[in-house]
Amino acid sequence: MRISIIVPTYNERDNLEELFKRISGSLRGHDFEIVVVDDDSPDKTWEKAQKLSKIYPVKVIRRKNEKGLSSAVIRGFSEAEGDVFVVMDADLQHPPEVIPKLIERIENGADIAVASRYVKGGKVENWYWYRRLISKGAIMIGRVALPKIRHVRDPVSGFFALKREVVEGIELNPVGFKILLEILIKGRYSRIEEIPFTFGLRNAGESKLSQKQIFNYLRHLWRLMKWEGEIDRLVKFSIVGFTGVIVNEFFLWLFFEKTDLGLVLAGLFSYELSVLNNFLWNDIWTFRDLKNVPFLKRLVNFHLASIAGGAVQLAFLYGLTYIGIPYLISNLIGILISFIVRFIVSRHWAWG
Repeated sequence: MRISIIVPTYNERDNLEELFKRISGSLRGHDFEIVVVDDDSPDKTWEKAQKLSKIYPVKVIRRKNEKGLSSAVIRGFSEAEGDVFVVMDADLQHPPEVIPKLIERIENGADIAVASRYVKGGKVENWYWYRRLISKGAIMIGRVALPKIRHVRDPVSGFFALKREVVEGIELNPVGFKILLEILIKGRYSRIEEIPFTFGLRNAGESKLSQKQIFNYLRHLWRLMKWEGEIDRLVKFSIVGFTGVIVNEFFLWLFFEKTDLGLVLAGLFSYELSVLNNFLWNDIWTFRDLKNVPFLKRLVNFHLASIAGGAVQLAFLYGLTYIGIPYLISNLIGILISFIVRFIVSRHWAWG
């Protein structure tokens, strides 16, 4: 089994010699190549890589009119000769000594093996609190937006291995630098495993995290949601939710104005009728492709999932009414604010 180590670079000249030495040491006895894809670095990383290719099995690709980590990885895939691809950074925050563990998982049947910071035994060294917050927040948003990856603890890792056939013939078109996310959504695989590793300190050079990269990550999520059909599902859920608003508002008015139920009971009864309305339409239309459990279980789960949104809605109904806002307007505000809560929990729980 031939292994291709894909290393995208930009101004990483000072890291290459140690990187290649440690990769070669960790893969002693394996058939491997190192594919360096450099974006015409001002520090001439490509030139240093070419010199080192006399010592190590290095293939150098110098891109002059194209930039970006993800596109560099894709170019590396197209140029690599291996049966297994390993993607890693050049800054030594991805320890080369972990590569054999990734390869072992592939040899044992995994299609993708991810070096994870967030499984048991994994960790990050010396990050400021805001970097940890950004990383954990990005993962949380990704897992919520893309249910297919909800069981992957570190879907934005830049250090992973995969079989060639996972991406062979697949059109990858990521935005930003989270190429693994694209592969997890579009790739052909059935088994993914994660192994712990310690994300270390950068050896040399500068971090490439920026506000632009964060914005590109959100754009990437949006595009993958469209590709997966989650945006269409969200629109359908919105339409169904609008019918629920009509049901809820009508029966709230009817019960409150025409009966002696009072605001609390009127609110609860009208809420239950809107839940039943929304469940039926979502089951028939929005989530019609996600019926892997019996009807009654879906109904019960949807009711349980609605509790979170319902709590938000009722809190606004009673709270805003108490301070003098008309109850129908208070109820409408509660419905709007709880909409995202309802969709997320319904998608991941009731029909997930």
